[in-house]
Amino acid sequence: MLQILNNTNAPPDTADPPALAARVAALNHRFRHHSAHDVLTHALHGMERIALVSSFGAESVVLLHMAAVIDQATPVLFIDTEMLFTETLVYQREVAERLGLSNLRILRGADIARHDPDGTLHLRDPDACCALRKTAPLEAALQGFEGWITGRKRFQSSTRARLDFFEVEKGAARIKVNPLAWWSTQDLRDYMEENRLPRHPLVARGYASIGCAPCTSPVSAGEDPRAGRWRGRDKEECGIHFVNGRAEREETPK
Repeated sequence: MLQILNNTNAPPDTADPPALAARVAALNHRFRHHSAHDVLTHALHGMERIALVSSFGAESVVLLHMAAVIDQATPVLFIDTEMLFTETLVYQREVAERLGLSNLRILRGADIARHDPDGTLHLRDPDACCALRKTAPLEAALQGFEGWITGRKRFQSSTRARLDFFEVEKGAARIKVNPLAWWSTQDLRDYMEENRLPRHPLVARGYASIGCAPCTSPVSAGEDPRAGRWRGRDKEECGIHFVNGRAEREETPK
């Protein structure tokens, strides 16, 4: 089942923040020595109303494959910003078909034509562009979900260096699950090879992290994988992992 959803308004989640924080702490304690597969299995079978958010980027196929093995009907949210590489759109269709993802939901912003009629907002204000094209449609789509699963990993950037398996999405009263938080580049490579998974075609051209075409460039040896995102700007995240306009920096687990 393929759904294409536009940004809509929905009532906010009303979960109790202290109770949610206690639940997340307990989950991190329980799963501290478990595998990514165990964490993802619990998220999909032990939690209610949860979705996997995927960019279908450079490493996304690993988490998508894991989810498909566990439950092919997992809701998968893909944000089409309408500024993605053609290669990403083709790859998204190929991977979804190959893995048998039966609940793929394509999200698009509702007010893009009004707020960015000439497609140059990313040049003037990249944060506003990300908010319009990514954050708003995702936030609308996540209303009603108890939590969501991300593909973030500790090695990707300084803002993710202390990432844990489970965290509270501050300001939204949802749980974010990061099954691959502790994985390395070699872990990802080994998993792809062992399961014969297709690589994003731009990886071979030096793109280690792939977002919108105007704001993504290849990286050089020794650079952080996300160094090619918004190169030359004081920006590391698109906004979907922001709190009060700032990238989340995870606290050291107690």
